[in-house]
Amino acid sequence: MSVIAVRDVAELKILKKKILVLCTGNSCRSQIAEGYLRHFAGDKAEIYSAGVETHGVNPRAVEAMKEDGIDISGHTSNNVEEYRNIDFDFVITVCDNARERCPYFSTKAVKIHQNFPDPAKVQGTETEIKNEFRQVRDFIKDFCKQFVIRNF
Repeated sequence: MSVIAVRDVAELKILKKKILVLCTGNSCRSQIAEGYLRHFAGDKAEIYSAGVETHGVNPRAVEAMKEDGIDISGHTSNNVEEYRNIDFDFVITVCDNARERCPYFSTKAVKIHQNFPDPAKVQGTETEIKNEFRQVRDFIKDFCKQFVIRNF
């Protein structure tokens, strides 16, 4: 049995990469990305998500993620200002609006932008809306998986 000193645990925490996923309302796309980044990166990263506004976590995003075995029901919708003092390694914007309105982070953060369609704006039958959430979820899943492969 090996023993890890408290100092070693603190050093491991410092070595974790800090990632912020940013969207307009922190309700769908950024929540989905946070869930997948947590899943794929595991204990190698601290994942945060926020919006330039807060709209609450969309129940359809929770449902779409649950279908894929990821529970985001405990997530909260946060404003980017809450994280102003965190020294992020990566800031990922997942919609064009967030990229345009993203506040300046005076950190070493690498900024990455990938625009995803907003499934909350789709109109149609319940089946059509759920299918759009699933399709966007799958786009975000692929992006997050590749991001972790490239950066960890």
